[in-house]
Amino acid sequence: MTSDLLNRAEASMKKGVEVTVREFAGVRTGRASAGLVQGITVDYYGTPTPLQQVATVATPETRLLTIQPWDQSLVPVIEKAIMKSDLGITPASDGRIIRIAIPPLTEERRKDLVRIVRRMTEEGRVAIRNVRRDANEKLKALEKQKHISEDDLKKATDVVQKMTDKYIKELDVALAGKEKEILEF
Repeated sequence: MTSDLLNRAEASMKKGVEVTVREFAGVRTGRASAGLVQGITVDYYGTPTPLQQVATVATPETRLLTIQPWDQSLVPVIEKAIMKSDLGITPASDGRIIRIAIPPLTEERRKDLVRIVRRMTEEGRVAIRNVRRDANEKLKALEKQKHISEDDLKKATDVVQKMTDKYIKELDVALAGKEKEILEF
């Protein structure tokens, strides 16, 4: 009974780390990355559709991102969606391919991005701690209902705490890597 609860808690914690790291991909660094346009949706025949589902996104150079729509009529729609996004970049197109030159970041913008990434990491930590709290509450309920002993409760809560520490450490490592990437010149 407790092992099932612990497995679910661990899966939820792992998911929290994965979501945070995926959010990191959308934060602009000095380099071009397909993750930069990950959150952009375009109006595809009346349906909001993720950009990756209507075009090929590539990074031919470190500071250049290319977007080639499968339907050429989407070029102006994609350009408009990129302009509306908060990326602060301007697309250029030749009618077939949209090119986005990634300018180097200013020092002030780098600091802003580091703050944003730290906030995302803190949200991930909070999510992991919430999973810990829920798991501990369920374990205490099991002990109160006499399904597990007090010793089993202690062991299980220790396991939950070790999982929490492990996944928060993973988040900290991901944060350090992203900060280094943002602050690189």
